Amino acid sequence: MSVTAMSALGEPCVLLKLGEVVLKGRNRELFESRLRANIKAALKEFTVDIRQRHGVIALFLPKGTGVDVAEAVARRVSEVPGLVRVNLAWRVAKTPEAVTEAAVELIKERDEVARKARFAVRSRRRDKRFPLRSNELDRLVGGTINDTYGLPVDLKNPELTVYIEVDRDEVFVFTDGLPGQGGLPVGSSGRALVLMSGGIDSPVAAYRMMRRGLRVDFLHFSGIPFTTSESIYKAYALVRRLDRFQGRSRMWVVPFGKAQQSIKASGQDRLAVIAQRRLMLKTAEEVAHRIHAEALVTGDSLGQVSSQTLTNITAQDHAVDLPILRPLIGLDKTEIMAEARRIGTLEISELPDEDCCTLLAPRSAETRAKIEDLKQIEKRLDAEELAVQLADSLQEYKLEDA
Repeated sequence: MSVTAMSALGEPCVLLKLGEVVLKGRNRELFESRLRANIKAALKEFTVDIRQRHGVIALFLPKGTGVDVAEAVARRVSEVPGLVRVNLAWRVAKTPEAVTEAAVELIKERDEVARKARFAVRSRRRDKRFPLRSNELDRLVGGTINDTYGLPVDLKNPELTVYIEVDRDEVFVFTDGLPGQGGLPVGSSGRALVLMSGGIDSPVAAYRMMRRGLRVDFLHFSGIPFTTSESIYKAYALVRRLDRFQGRSRMWVVPFGKAQQSIKASGQDRLAVIAQRRLMLKTAEEVAHRIHAEALVTGDSLGQVSSQTLTNITAQDHAVDLPILRPLIGLDKTEIMAEARRIGTLEISELPDEDCCTLLAPRSAETRAKIEDLKQIEKRLDAEELAVQLADSLQEYKLEDA
């Protein structure tokens, strides 16, 4: 964008539209405060002034900031849950003339296809002292754009929309922006521990719980010493990819291979998968208590594999007292893969590795496991004590160590 264009448009800034946070009633300020803190943390490498006004958060940049920096800020903050829309906007003087000139210049800077699109102007006048009402401003700006470029007006189904928001001290002019993540601010709903494999499902489950306001830590079970460290590297890469939604993520690794071997040696071959899963949950619960997490999160999807029948899921729930959250329970694999692709975890999940969940697995798994049979296996293993020992063997992987 040229210097002349920037001069006509004013100073770039970023407008953030809040989603369901605005519906929180008396608790709204708590959610908004958390959201502002998350935005500040996400933008720590940028210099921004965060101001909130009537359900909109404005990010003001230092005077003279280039459009490229403003665009980078917009892209980064679009990954923060709690926002539904992120717009690169222009601050202009509070006069009809300045607003009209900026809108005309904004159309000029669009590509050639956009300059031939059917358009509409949508104004919102928060400051009632502004001399023109919203519909009057729409007609003034829309008429000028039409006269200047000959674009056809389409108020019902426009291909291009120019938005104008008249605020207390300035006017913001912008076109369509980036979609936000929606949901609630991370940390507004508590803390949970995600059982993170290297597969497709658990990263998507983690993301979905972040969007519901949970700050999550990650627990990975490695097949070491009977596998290599490949699964750890893969889980670590997934956590790094997910970290942009919450920041300061932590991953814990449990060497689980010997415990799996003990389960296999118990002689209950068809129950091995469910017994293994229950031991993982018991270990995760012990870890959760130590890090003050209030729930466990898994990537289970009802009926997706033989171990995820309703009977088996019930048997797993019986193993622990903490609630187990399963945000993917009603999704099929196609839906889960589509979400994984959107959030950028699918390509990592599809990399080959040695997954501990398939280590020493039987040819066929029990689909209707009986809790009493599982308890007998756990009694022989002394599963409660084994879970504590496994939790004692934890290794923490911090992202800043990368």
